[in-house]
Amino acid sequence: MSGVGVLDKAVVILAACVDGASLAELVDRTKLPRATAHRLAQALEIHRMLVRDTQGRWRPGPRLGELANAAPDVLLTAAEPLLSALRDATGESTQLYLRRADERICVAAAERASGLRDTVPVGSVLPMTAGSAAQILLAWEPPEAVMPLLPRCKFTGRTLAEVRRRGWAQSVAEREAGVASVSAPIRDRTGRVIAAISISGPIERLGRRPGDRHAMAVVRAGQRLSGL
Repeated sequence: MSGVGVLDKAVVILAACVDGASLAELVDRTKLPRATAHRLAQALEIHRMLVRDTQGRWRPGPRLGELANAAPDVLLTAAEPLLSALRDATGESTQLYLRRADERICVAAAERASGLRDTVPVGSVLPMTAGSAAQILLAWEPPEAVMPLLPRCKFTGRTLAEVRRRGWAQSVAEREAGVASVSAPIRDRTGRVIAAISISGPIERLGRRPGDRHAMAVVRAGQRLSGL
């Protein structure tokens, strides 16, 4: 709580309306007096932060989406210089991946200036069935979210258990012949894995055990981007 009473109460009401809430449900979920909950919900409705659905229940309003779309992406803003620093420290191309259903998307990258490299353009859509970043994005997911994918994966459940144990992943010719990679998790403030940070390059330079050389640098980069 911030200590600003009316603001704290308004935030509590917004959170209580995520899945829709009647006045009675608002009172039950927030433990606020009925008159207070009603007054604040109506005020938030005037500001379009809440709207009423066809059943008269309050739900998040369009103003929240407008504000979210106008805000800079904190993770991407922080990742850009860090990806460049990781590239310079390791000598390899670096990427940031987010999961979207059964795919992962490269949302930021820093490429080597010259020499052999694994180029993954920003916006590239890659499968969740191969590669160290895919391992990271799946390793901490609940079993019911992982099991349907595993039969199609080039890694196993045992691989994911090892990733959870050591805190990083590596792959060699798993996504693409001749390419190796090392990845680590990026977590939100609750500890949930929300992204993967990676380095990738040719096996002839990274070797068959790329994590031995680069895991700690990638893990530290992931830790610096966590909790933003």
